Amino acid sequence: MRLLVRNIVGTVGVCLMRNAWKEDQHPSFINFISTFLSANSFRLKLSPIAPDFVFNCGGLSVAFIFVTNWDCNNVSPIFDRVQKLKTQFARFYVVVTLPAKEQVDSFTLSYFKFGMVIGKPTFVPVQDLEMGFEKMIKIAHSCGVYKQQGIGEKLKAERKQLVQGMDCYLKVVTSIPGIDNHDANALSQTIGSIQTIAKASKEQILENTDLSYDKAEMISRFLGDEKVYLNPKIE
Repeated sequence: MRLLVRNIVGTVGVCLMRNAWKEDQHPSFINFISTFLSANSFRLKLSPIAPDFVFNCGGLSVAFIFVTNWDCNNVSPIFDRVQKLKTQFARFYVVVTLPAKEQVDSFTLSYFKFGMVIGKPTFVPVQDLEMGFEKMIKIAHSCGVYKQQGIGEKLKAERKQLVQGMDCYLKVVTSIPGIDNHDANALSQTIGSIQTIAKASKEQILENTDLSYDKAEMISRFLGDEKVYLNPKIE
């Protein structure tokens, strides 16, 4: 049996294992799980939970069904559990061990037969048991890190700042007489910031954009002459 122990630096978490799931597994695999968790700073606890595993990592709970024996002739109980549990957990995954082509084909047909929607929940097919458990650790760890670092909120803030910045850019550039949104976007993509546009010559604007000679001259005059750009734009 492979032992794929990799340290996840700084991780401290709790792994809840379903009692009934444990009883169906070979002792050697349970020993692997215990060793793997210990090496990666997770504490293992047995519990009468509904899913097979619940990981708490970084204050975030992630639930899993772990199918270690795909019986091609009896798949409906698996999908019945999935349908029931997917409404109970915000973060829910199904890890399925499929070592043979026959099982892969059976899973693919069953997935669509039982009306699964991609990503709701996410199914993670693996070739062996150890790989499956390692995948669960990585998913739980990634979710915990994502929450701790506030990556989602940072991305939202950055997108908001980018949109607001572009709005301001468009308002300034389109305040130049004769310049519309298309022209402003062309200048943004080819010349750059307002400061760069102000320093660009008429020839540089003509060479790098599809703006007309008159528009290039107006931009050069408007941003290069205080008397022009300080005058109000008359619609």
